[in-house]
Amino acid sequence: MTYKAPLKDMVFNMEHLAQLEQVAQIPGFEDAGLETAEAVLEECAKLNEGVVAPLNFEGDKNPSSWKDGVVTTTPGFKQAFKQYAEGGWQGLQHPVDFGGQGLPKTIGAACVEILNSANLSFALCPLLTDGAIEALLTAGSDEQKALYLPKMISGEWTGTMNLTEPQAGSDLSLVRTRAEPQPDGSYKLFGTKIFITYGEHDMADNIVHLVLARVAGAPEGVKGISLFIVPKFMVNADGSLGPRNDAHCVSIEHKMGIKASPTAVLQFGDHGGAIGYLVGEENRGLEYMFIMMNSARYAVGVQGIAVAERAYQHAVQYARDRVQSRPVDGSLNSAAPIIHHPDVKRMLMTMRALTEGCRAMASVAAAAYDAAHHHPDADTRAQNQAFYEFLVPLVKGYSTEMSLEVTSLGVQVHGGMGFIEETGAAQYYRDAKILTIYEGTTAIQANDLVGRKTARDGGQVAKALAQQIASTVAELQASGSEHARALGQRLAAARQAFLDAVDFIARTGKAQPNAAYAGSVNYLMLAGNLVAGWQLARALLVAERELAAGNDVAFMQAKVTTARFYGDHILTRTSALREAIVEGEFGVNAMALEAF
Repeated sequence: MTYKAPLKDMVFNMEHLAQLEQVAQIPGFEDAGLETAEAVLEECAKLNEGVVAPLNFEGDKNPSSWKDGVVTTTPGFKQAFKQYAEGGWQGLQHPVDFGGQGLPKTIGAACVEILNSANLSFALCPLLTDGAIEALLTAGSDEQKALYLPKMISGEWTGTMNLTEPQAGSDLSLVRTRAEPQPDGSYKLFGTKIFITYGEHDMADNIVHLVLARVAGAPEGVKGISLFIVPKFMVNADGSLGPRNDAHCVSIEHKMGIKASPTAVLQFGDHGGAIGYLVGEENRGLEYMFIMMNSARYAVGVQGIAVAERAYQHAVQYARDRVQSRPVDGSLNSAAPIIHHPDVKRMLMTMRALTEGCRAMASVAAAAYDAAHHHPDADTRAQNQAFYEFLVPLVKGYSTEMSLEVTSLGVQVHGGMGFIEETGAAQYYRDAKILTIYEGTTAIQANDLVGRKTARDGGQVAKALAQQIASTVAELQASGSEHARALGQRLAAARQAFLDAVDFIARTGKAQPNAAYAGSVNYLMLAGNLVAGWQLARALLVAERELAAGNDVAFMQAKVTTARFYGDHILTRTSALREAIVEGEFGVNAMALEAF
């Protein structure tokens, strides 16, 4: 199955929804306008379509393997990673000061989607390295940055994130890995970390592990956790590699999906102690690790969009080729490709609309990130930061749950052949499942959205978002187009459902937390559905203007149709979600625990 990057849709989003030309006016991004975006995306597509995507199915059949502490990746991965690194792709969004290209996230996020569509398992290595780079940029000392960042940004070294332990999953207060201070200012670490993505592999010269651990005498709970750099090979002052550190992979997991990505169990300190270096200050490790987590959470949302796009393309190709039954309208006298059947079109349109809606939402979030971090005006930065932070759990939670629906539909379009591994449709479904779990489950994203993002400020940011949506509703309703007015009606109803939910959560979040959190995932799904639909509504308005001018007619008509479908078939789900949030607490919390 070939993969073709959806460049036209990505550039449309950047130009018309994310306002890339405005991002390009921010100091430092002057050369990052549409022309640059198109050139970068075309090169990215070439590498991924030609080199990385063909390895996806191979990785599922021949995953990474472990023997005597050594992990060997899928045949072809090492060579593909070398090309990826030599092309400068790891450094795309990272600072020029350390060898990166300093491009905005608005462009970088589209490249991340292309890489993940090509090969989700392969893409996890650069994804975790990006997170480690972000953490060191924020909290590392000048010496640490100078020593580690150039090699990580060049792709010569990779990075990992070491949080989870056998007894400490989402509850990091239970972390028990210990760090003992040494006379030279370093620390020795002892403990076990599990679920470490690319914790051991053969694709890079060194692996820079970022590890959460407790220093002796630290406070209990999350306030006593520190963050350490623990390199696989020690790094000399001149940047050359020294002896092997006491950090070893003792096994890798056998998984349902993302099989080619080695998920390692790492043992620190079996032979005298793994040497580590404190990042920032003691007992602030969780704060620093959340920089990685937030970077990774957005990226995992993009992974959801990516695997959904790949599943959609696969399903469309199959639906064009598979001949079965005459069309119900009698338009053909013989059996026809199944793409003629209304329900197959419904499934394909659901896949397409969900994927395009989430892509648009992620693109707009990326532009907000760029403004929040780089805009010269403090108020503009603050507004964009609040907007971006509200959107991160939606991009992560809604886009990944969406990917399960889309990849499941992809199997369904294939019928019985979808259940057979050789068609490849099942791999996307299996790969997608982890996306709702790692880097914080959907429930954790929802708890964040309820507690930190809505209840804490009485719903102020949420209501400001709803105010922006009201402007789009007004524009749709003022339009002379039947499609715009119909979508305006759907968007207005979804917006009201959202406001009802926001009011309920603001009212109950502190006084009746069980009531608020009972509807947390439904609230996240409502908010994600609404924001994705809002972006498609904005896209419809743009497309209708472009059609009136006679520009790119086929693409713009398809955009109008997709947005209209989203309004009629997907935005309409928000009313049911509203009922479950506002009226449904009893059914969640009333059952006696012993009755389950």
